Amino acid sequence: MEKIEEQFANLHIVKRSSENKEPTYLLGIDSSKTALAEKGSLVAVLCSNASIRIYDKERLSIVREFSGHPGLLNGVRFANSCDRVYSACTDGTIKCWDARLASEQPIQLFKGYPSNVFISFDISCNNHVICAGTEKVDDDVLLVFWDARINSQDLSTIRDPLGTYSETHSDDITQVCFHPSNPNMVVSGSTDGLVNVFDISVDNEDDALVTTCNSTSSVSCIGWSGKDYKQIYCMTHDEGFCWWDLNHLDTNEPITRLDIQDVREVINVKAGLLDYLIGGLYHEKMDKLFVVGGTNTGKICLLSCTTAGLSYVMSLQGGHDATVRSFCWDMQDESLLTGGEDAQLLLWKPGATEKTFLKKETMKLASSVHQRVRVHSNDSYKRRKKQ
Repeated sequence: MEKIEEQFANLHIVKRSSENKEPTYLLGIDSSKTALAEKGSLVAVLCSNASIRIYDKERLSIVREFSGHPGLLNGVRFANSCDRVYSACTDGTIKCWDARLASEQPIQLFKGYPSNVFISFDISCNNHVICAGTEKVDDDVLLVFWDARINSQDLSTIRDPLGTYSETHSDDITQVCFHPSNPNMVVSGSTDGLVNVFDISVDNEDDALVTTCNSTSSVSCIGWSGKDYKQIYCMTHDEGFCWWDLNHLDTNEPITRLDIQDVREVINVKAGLLDYLIGGLYHEKMDKLFVVGGTNTGKICLLSCTTAGLSYVMSLQGGHDATVRSFCWDMQDESLLTGGEDAQLLLWKPGATEKTFLKKETMKLASSVHQRVRVHSNDSYKRRKKQ
């Protein structure tokens, strides 16, 4: 514990993103995973104005910007071995751009079925398969799959789906997350409260479903953790937290490691420590899971996760002055990128000389932005709980 506390305590802001004419919420962050030296490393940021901005990581200057027009973009991911950037789009496509090309047009479109509205997605660790989750339309809720491999014999920029899973969720699929090292394993989360784990190497949906975990609330975030990534965790839209161990699926041991309905009731909110959850951070070197949260004034909170519960570790402050929406932790150089509703992207690094920054005037947007940020209903899982 002292090590991670020391690492975070040693983080200082080394760069703030440059001023932008149109202030936007920064909803998601991912950094390129290429084996290039840190120089030239790129960062992709999902913005509430329906665009993706590509930044030079060291300078935090905008290199280029991609738009999902006519749809709105959801989620942002770099491929795992190149500088292709993906995003789900409400126009029924997954769009893929080359982050190093100036072209504003996607280099590939992964096309869904009619009426599909994609709000979540991920790409497998070997870049072979894309999986996207849809909003509920009529009674249809789908996980849609595509072959993402580049085929030199097929230069078409439009790809049709390989197929779908349609029976395992009953409401909007808000999260999709592939296993970090096993390309056949994927987990999905929904406003129906369910978190489903699949082995997509199996032929049909029923047999592919490895297990279903119930968060009893609308799922906002999911991820993998533990040695060999045999555990999964989820956060909910009402600040709940669940943690399950898949090692116990074939034993008599319970798979639930932790189930907290409202983390704010555990962590001292009155002391100004926590107002909301942002995401999870599994520290491979320490084999330890942490939960990242924040306050409405921009403080970033680190919580330690054990089977005994969640406990406050420390906070980062002095960076943001509004709700922090996203972060990206780099295990290699132990740097941290954070983005929020103050329209700022910050780069934190350990051991750096702390610079004096004049805080910008708050750029928090008026309520019109909330129209672009989907707030999911919890009605569906509440109805089921009553049944």
